[in-house]
Amino acid sequence: MMIVIIAFMKTKENFTSMTQQKVLITGASTGIGATYADRFARRGHDLVLVARDQARLEALAARLRADYQVQVEVLQADLSAEAELAGVENRLRQDSEIGILINNAGMGQSGSFLRQDSLSIERLLSLNINAVTRLAAAVAPRLASQGGGSIVNLGSVVGLAPELQMTIYGATKAFVLFLSQGLNLELSASGVYVQAVLPAATRTEIWERSGKDIASLPEVMEVDDLVDAALVGFDRREGVTIPPVQSAQSWETLEASRQALLGDLRQSVVAERYRPVERR
Repeated sequence: MMIVIIAFMKTKENFTSMTQQKVLITGASTGIGATYADRFARRGHDLVLVARDQARLEALAARLRADYQVQVEVLQADLSAEAELAGVENRLRQDSEIGILINNAGMGQSGSFLRQDSLSIERLLSLNINAVTRLAAAVAPRLASQGGGSIVNLGSVVGLAPELQMTIYGATKAFVLFLSQGLNLELSASGVYVQAVLPAATRTEIWERSGKDIASLPEVMEVDDLVDAALVGFDRREGVTIPPVQSAQSWETLEASRQALLGDLRQSVVAERYRPVERR
């Protein structure tokens, strides 16, 4: 039976314990993750907050408990560390009350491709690809067996734009988009909804951590606006939500072009333009 999450999106006053799902949010200590925590707590959801910074998590949890009278658990974990990632996986597999995963934890790329070393590449791939995939894989079978739930994966518009020259970071976010779209197709029949959220430049600490000056950017979205827009897409059950794209037609045109390209494939026949001259 498909659980319609829109019916869950209620204020605390309208909260119904029979239907409200617990939300696990990664990267929850600050920025996008902390704002998701505030919004879901406002809607009456109990939370499990995951991040490396225990003190920040505890402070956020205390505020949310006081403001919204919800239960908030803190789970300190570095998702690039195998044992700690495995602990969060186990929690997602075993806690039947967790019905929504916000896969938000990630990191940016500092410098060009030529400036990356093996350790920085490994950490970026570990957090942006490995952790996102493993957490989704940990929770998806249980959600499917329960007949409903949601997975929200935070990507980036950089995954659509190699021109921005954030090659490794952009590649990880292209992976997140593909993963989300594929999972949504695979899991929707089981009542599980998967959303990819693609922010553009948003005012978070990721810029400082990656060594970039946010003041140098011509336009930056505020994190509250980003998350509120993403939740509008969540309530509408959008597969892909891109808050900074002004015209829905732009994305629809891109998707239509991709589908047309797939329709033009002839798997056993080489295109005429690739045939050797003597065989034309």
